[in-house]
Amino acid sequence: MSIRGIEHIGITVPDIKQATEFFVNAFDAIYMYDIIDSPIGGEWIEEGLGVPEGTTIQSIRVLRLGNGPNIELFDYSTAGQQAAALPCDLGYQHVAIFVDDIAAASEKLERAGARILGGGAHDLPGAEAGEGCQFLYAKTPWGSTIELVTYSSLQAYHAVTTFRKWTPEPSSK
Repeated sequence: MSIRGIEHIGITVPDIKQATEFFVNAFDAIYMYDIIDSPIGGEWIEEGLGVPEGTTIQSIRVLRLGNGPNIELFDYSTAGQQAAALPCDLGYQHVAIFVDDIAAASEKLERAGARILGGGAHDLPGAEAGEGCQFLYAKTPWGSTIELVTYSSLQAYHAVTTFRKWTPEPSSK
């Protein structure tokens, strides 16, 4: 197993259009695609992401940002949603780490003290689907969310845009 880099940074926002405009205007981000076409929720979302019962994801949008990680904007709907954390508060929405072997990486993550959510790796959905394209979420020992992601083939979004997300070069191992 080798760590290849940060694939994306997930940020929950109150208004996805406003947040998109901000990143485009502030950092020359490129709007690439929306991952889902309609809200998703239910038991998998609740257990797989560790969110309260009844939470739905209204939209997920991918932005390309320079040569660094991609940005994934989330619009959640849930009762009692809290305001964004202050810089002095612990945590982040999530950081996704690209790995070659998601099973080996998951085991290493668990050995380091993380709790794997949602039963392990799942196929990437919607615009990110493709053969061997998988992800999983875990909670760090202090409660923040981290994602492992791997994709070894073209993803569905390749058919809808000529822009490409950052992807590490194939490893030499």
